[in-house]
Amino acid sequence: MPLFINNEDISSQVESYIEKHGGEYIEAVLWVCDKNNIEPQIAAKYLSKPIIEKIEIEGRDLNLLPKVSAKLPI
Repeated sequence: MPLFINNEDISSQVESYIEKHGGEYIEAVLWVCDKNNIEPQIAAKYLSKPIIEKIEIEGRDLNLLPKVSAKLPI
């Protein structure tokens, strides 16, 4: 594992992967984790808020996360 991991480094690698290869942010994060020999749970702590939001949207689109309901539960 690299000695110094920071938010800018992980997030910039994810964005760079998306620019070069396209695809989904989930895939990009897993690629960065594999490349840097980092567990996804550890890398998640260093992701920027915009990337986390994009991953949540992808998760909902892929039915990995529950859809947000606009109705109030009654």
